[in-house]
Amino acid sequence: MPRDEPAGPGALPPGPVRRFPFRFPFRFDPAFRLPLALLGVRPATAWLDWGPDALVVRFGPWRLRTTPGNVTGAELGGPYRWWRAIGPHLSLADGGVTFGASVAGGLCLRFAEPVPALAPGPWPRHPAVTVTVADPAAVRDALARGPDL
Repeated sequence: MPRDEPAGPGALPPGPVRRFPFRFPFRFDPAFRLPLALLGVRPATAWLDWGPDALVVRFGPWRLRTTPGNVTGAELGGPYRWWRAIGPHLSLADGGVTFGASVAGGLCLRFAEPVPALAPGPWPRHPAVTVTVADPAAVRDALARGPDL
């Protein structure tokens, strides 16, 4: 599956992604499962994959893809207010994107080169993504170790 994404520090290499040694599911709060399912976001369609070729976040119909080298930081966060964390959101403070299915906590990943995520096409681009994965500390630790383990 070739990619026609723009070249640059955050761009993926051409060709298919080789493998994803790490898959992290999202945490889903029971109160938000039905509203999120109406948007196409379910446990079967929401995860973060980390591998030697790419970091991919899938949140129902939304996708974020970048290279491992584009990730410059990972910070644990939460708990969150539901109206700021549940669903896909654009942060008006910093232009980051949130993909949230839980208010318990999550992980904010910062990028050297902003990446597209909320709308089809190359714009807008986001300098960070917050994800409410089931085990944010495990994602942070995997990112620190690197994808080739």
